[in-house]
Amino acid sequence: MDSDTRPPGAAEAGQFCHFHGGESGTALPVKSVARNSGPDVLLHACAPCREQRHLVPLPAAS
Repeated sequence: MDSDTRPPGAAEAGQFCHFHGGESGTALPVKSVARNSGPDVLLHACAPCREQRHLVPLPAAS
């Protein structure tokens, strides 16, 4: 895979939930994961997954 963790053919960034593994219109970045090489990976979670797992969206970059 490329620089993110979405399966091939998944929705655009922010429209895929890494926690339930499916498309979502409510997914927001909740965690940045460092890698040994390359840029960090942003993990996204949809509203139901954020609520179930008590996840807080990352602040917007300025």
